[in-house]
Amino acid sequence: MNARPEGGPRVVVGVDDSAGARCALSWAIGESRLRRLPLMVVHAAPLPPHVSAAGQLGCGVTEALRGAGAELIARLLDEVAGGPPYGLEMTALALVGEPGATLVRLTHEDDILVVGHGTRGLVSRMLRPSVRLHCARRARATLVCVRPPAMESLLESLTAGDRPPPAHASDRSRFFRLGRRPRQV
Repeated sequence: MNARPEGGPRVVVGVDDSAGARCALSWAIGESRLRRLPLMVVHAAPLPPHVSAAGQLGCGVTEALRGAGAELIARLLDEVAGGPPYGLEMTALALVGEPGATLVRLTHEDDILVVGHGTRGLVSRMLRPSVRLHCARRARATLVCVRPPAMESLLESLTAGDRPPPAHASDRSRFFRLGRRPRQV
């Protein structure tokens, strides 16, 4: 294990504009507070194929991508934590590059890498590689994949109030996963 000149371990979270990234950011802020570790929020935007094919990196595209990434990070921090988290040492990076490779390159063995775990369709998976799987295969850091809560659990928590759960609640997830409704007995 080699010593890092900039310090010890940190919590590194990769974000984009998805529900999974919002949950990952929220979890990373909490973990950073709990462990008293610095937080690094990273947004990596892939270079558009037409720009990389033409080799036109000097035309302002990279600066525009970095600017949009910085705005996204600021907006997510406002939505999740009401702004930059108070009392945390935090760094925000908006970079241009493949998100998975960028996150793997930024983390070290003693870091905690946090990514969101969302559901994507077939076309999305074919067009963009999975950041989560790339990090799982290649990262040396501890990897945490945060799933956004299921819609039905969110709706239940909002409407439940103080009434007790129904008798068939333990079987509910199995039936909903299969696409069936539980039978009333």
